[in-house]
Amino acid sequence: MTPERFRRLKQVLASRQPDLTVLMENVHKSHNIAAVLRTCDAVGVFKAHAVSHDGEIPRHHMVSGGTRKYVRMQFHDDILHACESLRKAGHQILAAHLSTDARDYRSLDYTRPTALLLGSELWGVSETASRAADQHVVIPMCGVVTSLNVSVAAAILLYEARRQREAAGLYKMCRLPATTFDKTLFEWSYPAIAERCRERGLPYPPLTQDGDLAENPFR
Repeated sequence: MTPERFRRLKQVLASRQPDLTVLMENVHKSHNIAAVLRTCDAVGVFKAHAVSHDGEIPRHHMVSGGTRKYVRMQFHDDILHACESLRKAGHQILAAHLSTDARDYRSLDYTRPTALLLGSELWGVSETASRAADQHVVIPMCGVVTSLNVSVAAAILLYEARRQREAAGLYKMCRLPATTFDKTLFEWSYPAIAERCRERGLPYPPLTQDGDLAENPFR
């Protein structure tokens, strides 16, 4: 771990947005999941969520190593439970879903705690999920096709959220709790040692200002 690399990890982690997330419902194709999570990393999403009604989410090979390391994933077995959990945490749930009540995605306030609900590649957001959402959003299109690839739609929505949050100054401050920041920073910096500590029930050792281990945790 070089001091430059350590400073970069701290900088990236300080810009993470704990109250901006995506909720993928039955998105099964690994390249789509990888693309969504890559955009999550780019805009500062700390944790993403996924639901699979049939248990077929390709967890073990769904993302490249880098993105899988830097964006946490939480899996849910039921879309209603996932929505309820996010709503209890204060999130508005915005579903990318074409309906008579859908609003232009640019008209919503993404500086609020927000979960973007994205449906499957073939069928989109399910009827159950659409009813559970607080608002449907639509990306205006003027072509023959009526929908975008799920990863493309996610990127458009997430970058609008980033634009609004950047204008509001939400990237200028660290918004993670100190304990979460320190824990995550260690896991990003020393993933192998962090895994050994967890296996042995040991606390993570402190780090120096330059990112070196201040002590050997296995003595």
